[in-house]
Amino acid sequence: MLFALLAKQASEIADLKTQLKWFQNQIFGRKSERRLAGDSKYIQLTLGSLLEEESPPAPTETVKEYQRRVKPEKLSESSEDESGLRFSSDVPVKTITLKPEEIANLEEGKVYEIIGEKVTHRLAQRPASYVVLKYVRPVVKLKSAEVVSQPAPTGVFDRSFADVSLVAGVLVDKFQYHLPLYRQHQRLAAGGVTISRQTLTNFVARAADLLAPVYYAQLSSILQSKVLAMDETPIKAGQASKGKLHQGFFWPLYGDKDEVAFPYGATRALTQAQEILGEFAGTLVTDGYGVYSRYTSKVSGVSHATCWAHTRRKFIEAEGSDARRCQKALEYIRVLYEIEESVRDRASSDILCARRERSLPVVEEFFEWLSTELTDLTILPSSPFSKAASYAIERKASLSVYLSDHAVPIDTNHLERALRPIPMGHKNWLFCWTEVGAEYVGKIQSLLVTCRLHGINPYTYFVDVLQRISITKAADVADLTPIRWKELFAHNPLKSDLEMQ
Repeated sequence: MLFALLAKQASEIADLKTQLKWFQNQIFGRKSERRLAGDSKYIQLTLGSLLEEESPPAPTETVKEYQRRVKPEKLSESSEDESGLRFSSDVPVKTITLKPEEIANLEEGKVYEIIGEKVTHRLAQRPASYVVLKYVRPVVKLKSAEVVSQPAPTGVFDRSFADVSLVAGVLVDKFQYHLPLYRQHQRLAAGGVTISRQTLTNFVARAADLLAPVYYAQLSSILQSKVLAMDETPIKAGQASKGKLHQGFFWPLYGDKDEVAFPYGATRALTQAQEILGEFAGTLVTDGYGVYSRYTSKVSGVSHATCWAHTRRKFIEAEGSDARRCQKALEYIRVLYEIEESVRDRASSDILCARRERSLPVVEEFFEWLSTELTDLTILPSSPFSKAASYAIERKASLSVYLSDHAVPIDTNHLERALRPIPMGHKNWLFCWTEVGAEYVGKIQSLLVTCRLHGINPYTYFVDVLQRISITKAADVADLTPIRWKELFAHNPLKSDLEMQ
């Protein structure tokens, strides 16, 4: 009884230490999980701590001498401007000429001549700037008694007053800058425009319907990848019961062409993953969620690789209860990431060679050390370190997949970065009223995030594609995905009449 009581108390103490470590890290620690060599030497001292050495040690390496930072070259249009304002040629410039009072009423060329100019720039903003395009179409009576008139330009939506620039602006504001529609409605009102909030909602829905074929073409391209990263992130969508919203999920996919898709699923179940992945064949890179391992075990032609960053996170969370062992585990993982960093931009053969010759021995030694540590009877099975070690050992095979394939990444951090707009967005617009609304969010975010990955201006892309899709054959709709659009149309995109005036 006494041993059982002591074991229970030890387990409770370990849990409390882990919780305390987590709270301290949230308040005082850094949020990054990255571990660099020698990190333990730079931990902030607590009150009452003493320095181990009274004087700093002598430097062991030559410090690079200080170099003054070179000032960036000034733009040609502001060569004499000392304001420091930098802007691209895409920014409209309104030129205001200020003449000296001495020559206000004098004629140039006779009394004075201009020998140069000084330029100063000021960044200005119009509050809630909206423009109404007024199309004047003369009605003409020809000599043959025929009356003719130029038809009105075709809008992006039938029987709608919305110009394509407005629709693209609403999409970018909501999904890139996370500005809810009710705030956009307030900004329109401040600019003197009176429309209903439901109209703005209809703009988003109709635009998503127009862009749906492009989204599905991109999703098809992603599912043809040889290496596919997948994750899931929650979203409130639809009504579960009175006063309560249903918990749905986006299942982000990241293909090997740097394309992203956010298909929506009502659950986090295995059947949902099977439905989304369809006939995918290749390597699936995920976190440690059990659904993925069950999926890959049932489907032939799919190998499963798991994420080392999620494995590292388990040991970071366990540092509060067993710092010595966790720090040694983190040191092993740090070496693996240093090897990856050293060959990041090299040829595929060099990456594979480095993984086999340098990373493989580290991985084998790491798992051998974990197995040895777990035989220590002083480590309780319920301890955080034991759970972290068991998590890693259970996934040894999937964590080792990247060692034999240069195209498989060591983690899913690239996907984690790509899905950030989803949690950032629902902190602003909170939830989706319906499951259909969640699907609209996923379709538009898929195109927008992919645009950002390829350096495409989302506004320019949406303005072009929303006009071009009506003149594109169904068989050629894949040409409108961001990666293909950049090759075919980015050099001469379709513009709004607002930009043509």
